[in-house]
Amino acid sequence: MKKLFKLIDEKKHEDRVLEAVKNEIRKYIKREKKKKLEDPKTTYWDFDCKIGASADMAKVIEFDALIKALDGVKAMGVTECYVEILAKVVEKPVKEELTGDEEA
Repeated sequence: MKKLFKLIDEKKHEDRVLEAVKNEIRKYIKREKKKKLEDPKTTYWDFDCKIGASADMAKVIEFDALIKALDGVKAMGVTECYVEILAKVVEKPVKEELTGDEEA
């Protein structure tokens, strides 16, 4: 998803507009995570995210910090916010199993 969100609406309070943007992002993430993986035991969905006042000013951020970064962009006083979220398949880290001899 690459989208420019308006953060100001004449008919709505600023906080409600921001909550609507956050809700749309959460719905998109939920929809992407429902897509089938080839091997769900060894892979999972991860997301590359960018956020900023415009596409040129967008900075790469961690997926977990996306919603907080949206609050930060709103605090800058801009009227529009660019959000880019790209889904990717990532391999799960391999867990090492302990045997009975290796107990600590």
